[in-house]
Amino acid sequence: MRKTTFLTVTAFAVAALLAGGTLLASNMGFKLNLPLLAADGVNSKSGTSSLALPFNRQSGLNTAKNLMDDIGFANVANVQRFLEASDALQVYTGRKGTPGADFPLQTAEGYLVRMSATVNYIVVGSHDPSFVVDLNAADGVTSRSGTNFYAYPYHSTASTAKQLMDEIGFANVANVQKFLKASDALQVYTGRKGTPGSDFSLAAGEAYFIRMSGTVAYVPSHF
Repeated sequence: MRKTTFLTVTAFAVAALLAGGTLLASNMGFKLNLPLLAADGVNSKSGTSSLALPFNRQSGLNTAKNLMDDIGFANVANVQRFLEASDALQVYTGRKGTPGADFPLQTAEGYLVRMSATVNYIVVGSHDPSFVVDLNAADGVTSRSGTNFYAYPYHSTASTAKQLMDEIGFANVANVQKFLKASDALQVYTGRKGTPGSDFSLAAGEAYFIRMSGTVAYVPSHF
């Protein structure tokens, strides 16, 4: 069962509304209460969740180690970054004697977080409507298969996989993939007739794999 997340607009955004001014997404902050689940055999198979951080992260949240500390270091087994050039995962545990160096967090890049204890993680930040997301097709150098791990922004007007594909440019997108915590599998939607997989909703706090057939410089629409 999916737990409910709560999206609230911060005080300065509310004040802008009350003042009768125009509220732009660039001025919209939020606080998201995001359940990161440890393995329980039902809701989460391994304790792994996808995580989309805001385009404008809170101050001091710059590396995988910073993220683990912010969630609660003892509760996090590792943070994983998808490497487009190799279709592999870079894993950081933060523990002595284990391989894997700390890595910087990047705007619009999604992460996998493996939890050893369930935490309701409070995500704070805002959206940057001017940021250009480079979604790369396979070129043998930058991207092996054309797969990108995209941090879905909190103020996006695309609310389903199909809407996201249409907004990017349907002909340029091979599929959108959602990580399923209960099975550690990927739900794949292509949008093409005769292919399996139904459309699915996009959720704040989740990241999605997007496989591109053409490279696109994408600026997400926002409300």
